[in-house]
Amino acid sequence: MKDLKAVPEYKQSWPMPKSPIPIVIFGAGSIVSDAHLPAYKLSNLPVKGIYDLDYEKAKKLGQIYDLKVFKKASDAAAEKDVVFDLAIPPSNHHEVIDLLPKNSTAILQKPMGSDLKEASKILNLCRQKSLTACVNFQLRFAPMMIALKDIIDRGLIGQVVDVDMWAALDTPWGLWKFLEALPRVEILLHSIHYLDAIRFLVGNPIGIHAKTMGHPASKISNTRTAAILDYGDELRCALSINHNHPHGRKYQACELRICGTKGAAYLHLGVNLNYPKGEPDRLEVNLGNGWEEVKLEGSWFIDSFAYRMRQLQRAVTGEDETLVSAVDDAWNTMALVEAAYESSSKPATKIPSYSHSSKF
Repeated sequence: MKDLKAVPEYKQSWPMPKSPIPIVIFGAGSIVSDAHLPAYKLSNLPVKGIYDLDYEKAKKLGQIYDLKVFKKASDAAAEKDVVFDLAIPPSNHHEVIDLLPKNSTAILQKPMGSDLKEASKILNLCRQKSLTACVNFQLRFAPMMIALKDIIDRGLIGQVVDVDMWAALDTPWGLWKFLEALPRVEILLHSIHYLDAIRFLVGNPIGIHAKTMGHPASKISNTRTAAILDYGDELRCALSINHNHPHGRKYQACELRICGTKGAAYLHLGVNLNYPKGEPDRLEVNLGNGWEEVKLEGSWFIDSFAYRMRQLQRAVTGEDETLVSAVDDAWNTMALVEAAYESSSKPATKIPSYSHSSKF
């Protein structure tokens, strides 16, 4: 491995807005306590208040972070000149968005509803209320992914011709008991990150072939997925995701390989290995002179949550021309997820059977 200093610098973060807007958070679950609040504090993004159906849970976080704690959702939604951070289950998005004032700003926790029908309702409601709204597909904002996007956009690896996402994990599904009752889990709640990131890197596919399934040892409806994204005849894209690989760390993996006509890149997504402790993320590139590691400043968890919020606020203030992952764009990720489940529900192409009586 070559000296990290020898590698050219790539974009890895999102700039701060000049005048950060206060944040009001809906939800006080683990994603808020473990990611949103620590990331915002680290990034000096001001949080004004928090609401949760469980008032005591919100109160506890309010005491830790010195926040205003709302007893009613309507009180939180009545705050002016803030960004509303909806870190709540997808089934609650519509009812909370309905409370928000017209022309306000909001970020929705992924996924955008539980299916494409819900995503369409959310999109229509956001349009009716003239909201500046985006979805927290935060893998796009991980330092390694921002850098990879920069590398691709600068043409350093040439035309992208291969995208491979591979995961062999021992995911502790027992941490989320509520998942046992859901018909859609793996693609909707996990691989959606990869599908959205691939769209971010190389655009929308034409179609998808997919199969998602459970495991005899798991109570979760689907924990393993294989998928091929159709990008035509020049770009091959495949995902192989297995959350039931409990056979030791040695051959577990969570990695993305990108190959182009001039070079290649490799991503190690460390947070999913030995979860929730995780491992450091890693990005390596080969631009024609061998593999070189890019020194990363930060990680998917938790820096991406702050960068997602920074980008939204900069779009609101006009410092960024485009809102990344706006609800209109996020709908396309949900459409890809829906197509994957539809593909999985259909039978595969049958293989002709041979017998001695067959005539050709």
